[in-house]
Amino acid sequence: MNIEISNQAKLPTRFGNFQTKAFREYKHQQSNTKETAVEHLVVFTDPLPNIPLVRIHSECLTGDVFGSRKCDCGPELAFAMQRIYEQGGMLIYLRQEGRGIGLFNKINAYNLQDGGMDTVEANEALGFDKDMREYDIVGEIFKHFNISEIRLLTNNPRKINQMQKYAKCVRDSIIIEPNEYNREYLKVKKNKLGHLL
Repeated sequence: MNIEISNQAKLPTRFGNFQTKAFREYKHQQSNTKETAVEHLVVFTDPLPNIPLVRIHSECLTGDVFGSRKCDCGPELAFAMQRIYEQGGMLIYLRQEGRGIGLFNKINAYNLQDGGMDTVEANEALGFDKDMREYDIVGEIFKHFNISEIRLLTNNPRKINQMQKYAKCVRDSIIIEPNEYNREYLKVKKNKLGHLL
């Protein structure tokens, strides 16, 4: 894998003071040999504990930045940052919006959801799998930080299985109170995606 790693910088936040590094991942387009760069952010406590608490968080612009109540992403991100600050660990913010389909397609999927489809049905109606995310960069990040064992903050069994390739992991749950807009979405995550809710 072809990657670049930024210098380390301080990142004071409303949750506490962290350190941060960016990882630039170069990917080949399937249709040609041209490489595109995707940049991911790693936010971590210093020092890292021997077995850090780790959250692998996929970008959700609507939830993380704009506070959308259609999903649980924004509250999960805030919960993770607070717990990581208190217990020591790392948040890996992966730039793979909409379970890997991108922002444009995610908004089109939202439109289909407004018409009655659930999140899985909408992705599939647009010609995508229910989850298109990839995690190879996480292995490179763990190598860089010499991480071989983690406490993984997730409810997603697919993510647990993927992380086992790169580090020994034990799951810590991340339960967010549902609201009137995301209650059905969370049921779909549990019933169709197997989330441990």
